[in-house]
Amino acid sequence: MKKLETLEQFEQLKNEERVIFLFTADWCSDCRVIEPFLPTLETEFTEYEFISVDRDDFIDLCSQLDIFGIPSFIAFNEGKETGRFVSKNRKTKEEIEEFINSL
Repeated sequence: MKKLETLEQFEQLKNEERVIFLFTADWCSDCRVIEPFLPTLETEFTEYEFISVDRDDFIDLCSQLDIFGIPSFIAFNEGKETGRFVSKNRKTKEEIEEFINSL
């Protein structure tokens, strides 16, 4: 999964087709739980580009997007937010797949 490097990159990527941003952090134990099946999700949902966003590196962006719990997912298509799975709760593979399928 690609990692977000700059705010400019975020603005560019969100204007592309079908992008899902995963907001995460190295210290987040719930984020570590979902890591093993993230490659599978990328394989299952090839129509989406997945981008990892380190919450600590982009704290202002997270605040702007109302992301106060991680791991969280926000989907964009051509600059418009198409869905969000944002909460402080641990997420299962099935819940994430259900979110992506609902987009």
